[in-house]
Amino acid sequence: MVPWCSNLSTLFYHHDSVTSISRKLPSNIEEEKKEGASTESKLGQAGVMSRVTISWINPVLKLGYSKPLVLEDIPTLLAEDESQVAYKRFSYIWGSLSRDFNSSNAKNLLLRTLAITQWRENLFVGVCALVRTIAAVVLPLFLYAFVQYIKNESKIASKGLVLVGCLAVIKFMESLSQRHCYFNARRSGLRMRSAIMVAIYQKQLILSTLGRKRHSTGEIMNYIAFDAYRMGDTLWWFHRAWSLVLQLFLSIGIIFKVVGLAALPGLVPILLVIILDIPFAKLHKKHQSQFMVAQEERLRATMEVLNNMKTIKLQSWEDKFKSRVDFLRGTEYKYLAKMQAKRPYTTVLYWMSPTIVSAVVFIGCVLIKGTPLNAATIFTVLATLRGMSEPMRWIPESLSFLIQAKVSVDRLNTFLLEDELNVEEMQVSSKNLDKSSNKCIEIQGGNFSWEPESAVLALKDINLEVKRGQKIAICGPVGSGKTSLLYAILREIPKITGSVNVFGSIAYVSQAPWIRSGTIRDNILCGEPMDRTRYDMVTKACALDKDISSFNHGDLTEIGQRGNNLSGGQKQRIQLARAVYIDADIYILDDSLSAVDVHTAAVLSKKCISAALKDKTVIFVTHHLEFLTEADKILVMEGGQIMQSGSFEELLSAGTSFEQLVNAVSDLVSSEHGKKTETPNSNVDQFEESNECFPSEENNDREILACDQLTKEEEREILAGDRLTKVEEREIGKFGFKPLLDYLRVSKGSLLFGSVILSRIAFSLFQACASYWLALAIRNPKVSNGILVGVYTGISISSCPFVFLRSLLGVLLGLNASKAFFSGINKSLFEAPMHFFDTTPVGRIYTRVSSDMSALDLDVPSSLGHLISTTSDLLVTIAVMASVNWPVLIVSIPAVMAAIYAQEYYVSTARELIRINGTTKAPIMNCAAETSLGVITIRAFNIKDIFFKNYLKLIDTDASLSFHSNAAVEWLILRVETLQNLIVLTAALLIVLLPSKNLPGFVGLCLSYALSLNSTQVLMTRCYCELSNYIVSVERIKQFMCIAPEPPAIVEGMRPPSSWPAYGRIELHDLKIRYRPNAPLVLKGITCTIMEGTRVGVVGRTGSGKTTLISALFRLVEPESGRIHIDGLDICNMGLKDLRTKLSIIPQEPTLFKGSVRFNLDPLGQYPDNEIWETTEKCQLKDTISSLPNLLDSPVSDEGENWSIGQRQLLCLGRVLLRRNRIMVLDEATASIDAATDVILEGIIRQEFSGCTVITIAHRVPTVIDSNMVMVLSDGEIVEFDVPSKLMETDSSFSKLVAEYWSICNRNSLQSSRSLQRNSQTI
Repeated sequence: MVPWCSNLSTLFYHHDSVTSISRKLPSNIEEEKKEGASTESKLGQAGVMSRVTISWINPVLKLGYSKPLVLEDIPTLLAEDESQVAYKRFSYIWGSLSRDFNSSNAKNLLLRTLAITQWRENLFVGVCALVRTIAAVVLPLFLYAFVQYIKNESKIASKGLVLVGCLAVIKFMESLSQRHCYFNARRSGLRMRSAIMVAIYQKQLILSTLGRKRHSTGEIMNYIAFDAYRMGDTLWWFHRAWSLVLQLFLSIGIIFKVVGLAALPGLVPILLVIILDIPFAKLHKKHQSQFMVAQEERLRATMEVLNNMKTIKLQSWEDKFKSRVDFLRGTEYKYLAKMQAKRPYTTVLYWMSPTIVSAVVFIGCVLIKGTPLNAATIFTVLATLRGMSEPMRWIPESLSFLIQAKVSVDRLNTFLLEDELNVEEMQVSSKNLDKSSNKCIEIQGGNFSWEPESAVLALKDINLEVKRGQKIAICGPVGSGKTSLLYAILREIPKITGSVNVFGSIAYVSQAPWIRSGTIRDNILCGEPMDRTRYDMVTKACALDKDISSFNHGDLTEIGQRGNNLSGGQKQRIQLARAVYIDADIYILDDSLSAVDVHTAAVLSKKCISAALKDKTVIFVTHHLEFLTEADKILVMEGGQIMQSGSFEELLSAGTSFEQLVNAVSDLVSSEHGKKTETPNSNVDQFEESNECFPSEENNDREILACDQLTKEEEREILAGDRLTKVEEREIGKFGFKPLLDYLRVSKGSLLFGSVILSRIAFSLFQACASYWLALAIRNPKVSNGILVGVYTGISISSCPFVFLRSLLGVLLGLNASKAFFSGINKSLFEAPMHFFDTTPVGRIYTRVSSDMSALDLDVPSSLGHLISTTSDLLVTIAVMASVNWPVLIVSIPAVMAAIYAQEYYVSTARELIRINGTTKAPIMNCAAETSLGVITIRAFNIKDIFFKNYLKLIDTDASLSFHSNAAVEWLILRVETLQNLIVLTAALLIVLLPSKNLPGFVGLCLSYALSLNSTQVLMTRCYCELSNYIVSVERIKQFMCIAPEPPAIVEGMRPPSSWPAYGRIELHDLKIRYRPNAPLVLKGITCTIMEGTRVGVVGRTGSGKTTLISALFRLVEPESGRIHIDGLDICNMGLKDLRTKLSIIPQEPTLFKGSVRFNLDPLGQYPDNEIWETTEKCQLKDTISSLPNLLDSPVSDEGENWSIGQRQLLCLGRVLLRRNRIMVLDEATASIDAATDVILEGIIRQEFSGCTVITIAHRVPTVIDSNMVMVLSDGEIVEFDVPSKLMETDSSFSKLVAEYWSICNRNSLQSSRSLQRNSQTI
């Protein structure tokens, strides 16, 4: 307590300085705000009356009523509401508190931080809530005064008018205080939400490797999508909870004042309700926690599926992973059902408690006889208890939400306290580069482990010194620690002992390409300003100039999610260009040549590494040993240690590990060189000049420069008509009852919905009849007090089954809808064609299955039930008032019509605000996901600020929509409240002015309902607004339930024989492929026959159509024309499952799933352990897996991050070896493994798949040169297709490719040719 008070006092001292500092926005952000199409919110310039009446939002509402709003129409936030300001305040307090709190008492650190940062706003909100609560509590006393006034024989009109005037003041105070309480609570919550979202993003930028293992990308996205958004509503629910509790106790005090000790028996049912609520609350908290855990697990699995859908479709695993997601959803649904199953019981408990309490109080009055049971007493008690019904109903809802919020706070608190990288060590910049020192990197006595608490070291006894300008090559077998060494330099792997010093800025190129959504130019510049001269030099050095020239929009060509419309080589070269453009001091390249063909690799080696980076320090991992001679020093890794270090000649003469690697290449070189006829004499330069099979290297400067001269508006216009990733669709205009009808139709809940309405009307009528009985019988002397109370109690209790039935049927309707909608969208996603995932960002899909699904699970049923209840109560209230005092209809009817018009006026704007808001969440999710996947690159480049700034902009855009949506709700409710206040005041005025026609009992009845009219109307309006907002989620989910599916998995009547394909003969007839209707042809009429049992090598420059050919074979993309026959059957006529299960593929990018090694080798569980072990031995992983504690059950983390890229590729090879299909495709299957392992695997593949048709796409010439046939592709056409020996005898493109390979080997080994020759002769 003392430290907390100390921190609080510190806050008071520093708060003003923090606020003033945080409000000073950087000039670049101010400039961007000026550039934006939208203007700042009018709240900043609003006067007092405009603020009080929330009229400052009128321009937005007027515009929304005149036309459908678009994002540019929405004003921006005030500076004080922006995420940057909120985060600065948050981080200042968090940093202050975290320094004083240790791990033992940091459990509620986040809660303390939020409480302190929001204390001023909460103070104002609290005052408003207190004023509203007091105003609501004293209203029944006015009823008592009015009844007493009517009973008085000598009435003084002025006294009655004073009562009406005081009632008017109290009602308007209640309205204004509640509206500003709610608006400012939401506004403060919005700041809190923004601060937390920014804190989560900032945390993931500095999260340690251990922290990343504990919090996957999917989990981090859940923290943003669920926990942060939930925290944004927490303040509203918190103030609602305590004010309702206060209202409950004050109402009890009013009852004691009116009936005295007779109120004591009434405390018994209240206490009973509280006691009965305790086990329900505990169960709810338990099920809520279980539900959130299950939801998180389901979303993690869904994200994994979305990120790897291509692999799932290639392997025909849709059913397996769909059942996996369905199973996780089933667990989530079970806990959802358990949560909702308690709702009918708690509903009965809280809806009936006021009735039971009133009956007990009346019985107390009868027994104690201290208080007369007259109209004033009865209806004051009823009015008070009717006011108490709001706390009794909403306190459990508030506690339920606060329980959820506490779970979210704990999760966020744990995440924000996770281990971080040493930020000071990570601040490596060119400032640190001592020009006088020759040292660039120094590691002394370094021992590193991915798990510091474990005894297993990833790197042992590392001693490394790199001088400025050196080229350092790292080689070694798969799993030897090459990438770990790079991570040690980047400080991404925990250091156990030793020291790591890096002097200079770093550029890093990862082995698995990290590509952002956007244009090629965006990816290369990565936030840096455009320097045309340097830009052209970089694209040419990275062999991107020809690719850019070939694209319709040059470097403004859009890249899809994770670069899905690019080849592996293009992605690698783009991220290499990104590194070269940034002009760093140190370049770290992790096997950046593995995904490109030999020609491109030669260009990159010559023009990029040797020329563009000639004065830079370059550390590169490579399996292309032919490029090692260009290195000043070579490090040979094995078992996590640097086994050898030196130049090429030194290592070759030393023998051992390096000799084995070179021998492997020599085996391939000598054996394949001897098999073929003598190649035409050629060299690299000749090849570059005369290569006719590939696109010209001549750069189209005109097209690229034209792109550079375009303005941002012109760029948007160019891309608008031919975007890969389309702007997210949203409905426009009135939706009427369509979403609700869709909700009922999909859930088949029309009957349930009708029953809910009837049950609720019946409950309201029974409640009204009970009150009417009291008004009629109170003045009848023949009716004793016992009968009066007994009949009232009987009628009231008769309504109990109806309220239970209403809640139960509502729960069933909601659960049916949840099940039906999830089943529909999940089925639709798994059946969607690959094109859908190529053109739809993952974040856009994720928001449907996360936040939209959550709204459909919880919010839509709740809002719909409350809307039905409040509408029923409102109609009955007006009916009761009219039956007592019909002239009130003169005001009621116009007021109701005006309220309906106001709602329609509001809905025109609110509907579009919510729809647009649905589209602004996906970019936040995309940004968070992309950052999480590329965080190592971002940290290495030290460009966190660029991504951080973009993220702030996305959050502010999303928050602006929420801010104006909340303001619009309060605008509407304030006006509706004003209209209802007029009805109440009219009723009171009529009672005063027409006293002769009013009996005390009916006066009490009329006013008791009139005083509840306001809260009923407000609640109905709020529920209507909430339902209008939440029903948009139904719209959005329904959109993705209607995705045009890919062809069916099984086509009855067209199923191939079980033995198909018996031979493996593949025939292509004039095959033409384009990815989209408006896209150019990628394959341009390919015709060829691949004979059964042959090994076909497919070669060609990056982007020539090799991977597209494989996609066509697996029907990931349907042919525009032409046919593909396998063993005489047209594959386009059969089901996709029948086709894909008979083909095997190792894709270009190896994919692993979270689970075990066994699951990743055999996801369908079809093979026994002995076969799996045999397979691991064949794919060179048995020793590695045998050394793990859990063997085949050893864990594989998200994206297989705890396995190297080479090991992942070997595991993918293991899958293929298990399936043993007649047709196998190897798409760069050995690109990320060393030459020695490649030799072994090529032999295993030849042995295991002898007699099978094997199609191999590879950049290593030795990998394809011993194929039976070689296919050379260029620009989507077959240039050559023949036996390799024949192609080698002519001046063919393939012979030039082979010649280039040998010339590269000869050129790079010129300095050590004699040593290599001696070594080869020794072999």
